[in-house]
Amino acid sequence: MQRLVDNALAVTKESVKTFTYESLNNIARLINGVSALLLTILPGKANILEGVQGWELRPTFRGPRFPRWMGNGVSSFNQFIHELSVDSDTSSIDYSSGEDDLDGVYPASPSSYGSRISRTSTRIKNDWHWTDWMAFIFSWILLPARFLLGIPFLLFRLLNIWGPRASSDPGSPRPRHFHSFRKVHTPKDHVVHRTTDKRRGVIEDLHLAIEIFIEAIFDMFHKAAHCVLSPFEAFSIFVKWLSCPSVGVKDFKDNVINASVPTATLGDNDPAPRERNLTLHHSLNTDARTCKDVITELGYPYEAIHVITADGYVLLLERIPRRDARKAVYLQHGILDSSMGWVSNGIVGSPAFAAFDQGYDVYLGNFRGLVSREHVDKNISSRQYWRYSINEHGTEDIPAMIEKIHEVKTAELKISQPDEETNDEQPYKLCAISHSMGGAGMLMYVITRRIEEKPHRLSRLVLLSPAGFHDDSTFVFTMMEYLFLFLAPILPLLVPAFYIPTRFFRMLLNKLARDFHNYPAVGGLVQTLMSYFVGGDSSNWIGVLGLPHYNMNDMPGVSFRVAHHLAQIKHTGKFRMYDYGSTSANMEVYGSPEPLDLGEYYGLIDIPVDLVAGRKDQVIRPRMVRKHYKLMKGSGVDVSYSEFEYAHLDFTFSHHEELLAYVMSRLLLVEPAPKRQSGQKALRLKRKDWRTLNC
Repeated sequence: MQRLVDNALAVTKESVKTFTYESLNNIARLINGVSALLLTILPGKANILEGVQGWELRPTFRGPRFPRWMGNGVSSFNQFIHELSVDSDTSSIDYSSGEDDLDGVYPASPSSYGSRISRTSTRIKNDWHWTDWMAFIFSWILLPARFLLGIPFLLFRLLNIWGPRASSDPGSPRPRHFHSFRKVHTPKDHVVHRTTDKRRGVIEDLHLAIEIFIEAIFDMFHKAAHCVLSPFEAFSIFVKWLSCPSVGVKDFKDNVINASVPTATLGDNDPAPRERNLTLHHSLNTDARTCKDVITELGYPYEAIHVITADGYVLLLERIPRRDARKAVYLQHGILDSSMGWVSNGIVGSPAFAAFDQGYDVYLGNFRGLVSREHVDKNISSRQYWRYSINEHGTEDIPAMIEKIHEVKTAELKISQPDEETNDEQPYKLCAISHSMGGAGMLMYVITRRIEEKPHRLSRLVLLSPAGFHDDSTFVFTMMEYLFLFLAPILPLLVPAFYIPTRFFRMLLNKLARDFHNYPAVGGLVQTLMSYFVGGDSSNWIGVLGLPHYNMNDMPGVSFRVAHHLAQIKHTGKFRMYDYGSTSANMEVYGSPEPLDLGEYYGLIDIPVDLVAGRKDQVIRPRMVRKHYKLMKGSGVDVSYSEFEYAHLDFTFSHHEELLAYVMSRLLLVEPAPKRQSGQKALRLKRKDWRTLNC
């Protein structure tokens, strides 16, 4: 009778799971199909989706191939990584359900079993036995049901799942696979895709939650039937549990907090699976990688430097260190961005890695403006924290980071080369690469330092689509200009900054970015609509939203004053500092009733400047970049101007060999600082040369 009941419950459960699985998939297909239908009737989609290869609407964290200019500049480790990925193409990877046989996908090798059971990450695999699935994560949508049903079964089942699973061996029968819509990776993709997307989408979470819910309900019926049909056995288990409850609690804590799963790593001499202890902190499975994670996973060195500005903001200056290098490069991001943008295209497509492989000491700056509100005053209010404009980026953030770079480089070169003569001359050359608002901040920094007669320590500027002039822009930006100017007295009191306010909605955005990739028609539709909003700019907007710096814990935001400052610049048609709204306030800050017009002071720029514009850029159009060029040229600045067929975000978030080659060629125009020998050592060498000549 027990076996009959078990079989009936198993068949019923599998039928319900199959029905719900197919229903959810059909709904997802319907949404994707409707999106594809809408996409066919939208005008201009061909140009918008032109740069998104295969509609893969997210950065891949790796470049497709080695560019010509890096042929002799990469390390052997990076060459190895490239060889693993050269035959891989994420746009052609097939999708399959969990029921498909994976034996034909992986080549027969000693490490094939390890390839199946390991994803070289800290998440638990999806292909468990269907009787092993229980609620370690219930639906974040069905929150009441999660607390009522999910947690009790989670506590009970986790005790039974990971104990038997950790002791499994390679010879055990292959488990039946969980129904999930997921990618099938080859071993060559295995290493490279450690740095790609690891999150689950909303559809995947719904599928998982429903399946866990069904599993929990039928498990409850199974246990109830077991108690009715085998009362004596159930009573003995209950008495045993009452006699030693502390043991069960201790075992439960050990199983839940530190779960062990078998893992193996490709390339090991002994590919046999080993246990890895995992801590279940990321049950929601979002992507919260940092710039540090991307850099270190790709085999590069990393260093984090915390910088405190004069007004108390704590900034993160990240570094790919080359301590003995006499040439350094400082990269500064733009609005709603972070240092992640400079490494988002992997080892052969990112400016940061390209500069490091060419022998540069690389520094990645991060502006103030995170949701986490890093400040020396831990109790600073939101209104006080977000009270800054582009002025503070150019006169507080950049000076603090460049002075820290100078301090670090001077100290390191002094230690590594103690015989070098010390004087006031800078022992290294520092170049800066900036994008969008970072370019405006960099120009403001150089000009204000020259006005204050302080050293700016830079040798060259490379400005990619720099902000500063915006009078030629789209209709949407014009409407936003008048809106910000009209609401300037009121809106800062209500909305001091623009960002996603809650962890739930930030998590939702993080997961939706995954769904936009899994369902390309939906992603293409959202990409097209976002492009319409910014005037037809064909940047990979969906891919940028999927970057990990937009995660549930933190994200970059935009203060109202920064947006208001941009509106002022657009309205006046001049690259000016922030207008505080009254003559007395401007007099206190600038010593004049009007803000400083930076364009009038371009003659103070005493270093070469390279301006780069994108012909497809609708955020900062080429005409606005040429306005910088004409003013600089008329002021006697050593300036160059180039245009590429790029949109606004292509300068950082897309792999373009032509652009990287150009940027590297401009940096190489700056010769490294020569080594200077101390006076006594130089005198000894001169005496030695004189004696050699006499002999």
